[in-house]
Amino acid sequence: MTWPRPTREDHERFCEIEGWHLVRSARGSTGTHHVTYELGLLDGRILRTRISHPVGGTDYGRSIWAHVLRDQLHVDEAAFWACVRDGVVPDRGTPAPPAAALPADLVHLLISKVGLAEAEVAAMSKEEAVARLQRYWIEGG
Repeated sequence: MTWPRPTREDHERFCEIEGWHLVRSARGSTGTHHVTYELGLLDGRILRTRISHPVGGTDYGRSIWAHVLRDQLHVDEAAFWACVRDGVVPDRGTPAPPAAALPADLVHLLISKVGLAEAEVAAMSKEEAVARLQRYWIEGG
């Protein structure tokens, strides 16, 4: 697929959509000609990208853009444009929360008081787990 030439404005839009934090603005600062953004990842890494000031319609050359994608944004071109055009945030390996996780105190009671195995509790729905605990309390075991 052929992508348009990315601009500094596209670069900043990507950062804003994905939730990067502005670390340094070039406005009013002496000695800096870049706007700097950071993004903390779940694995502890912090990504940092710099956009030449002024942010606007100036586009990037092929070589520098390849460097920005690979070494700063850590995405491919398809993920970049999906974010900029459609608001699709890149997959950074963020684990999806379980659909219906059991509350920790319920799990603890089922294992420690009722005496169920972890695997058995893990296979239960919330309704099944609550019903099993209620049966334990009513019947005494």
